[in-house]
Amino acid sequence: MNLRTPLLSLVATALLATAASAADPIYTGRFSSAALSGYDAVAGCGEGRPVEGSAELTTEWRGASWRFVSPENLAAFRANPAAYAPQYGGYCAYAVAKGGTAPGDPKVWRIVDGKLYLNLNAEIGRRWAMDIPGYIAKADANWPTVLD
Repeated sequence: MNLRTPLLSLVATALLATAASAADPIYTGRFSSAALSGYDAVAGCGEGRPVEGSAELTTEWRGASWRFVSPENLAAFRANPAAYAPQYGGYCAYAVAKGGTAPGDPKVWRIVDGKLYLNLNAEIGRRWAMDIPGYIAKADANWPTVLD
């Protein structure tokens, strides 16, 4: 018997329940103010991979600090943050579709129709990929009321 799948489901459910209480509009974790765990949202969209930003190149937007690898990326984000920021404030797109919140991992991402979506982990990312349009529709309907 494979206990991995039920264990992953149990952990995801616990995270959904825990994270759903008093969530911030942008996910930064408990002990940080850095969105995307410090990864550069512009580089991720342009380079097709997560790239850690620099603490020296930051801006504040929606109560979170956003880090970048270059002054050009910083300027691009400042000009249009909504074009680069992850959907659902960086929370897991699958969790939001299910009616809760869970941390989004900037290393488990997908760009769909020019928008950045994050998932909790690789397993949840695979589940989300099974019906991306359906999960996006559900998440769009749930967001931002899941923060309450």
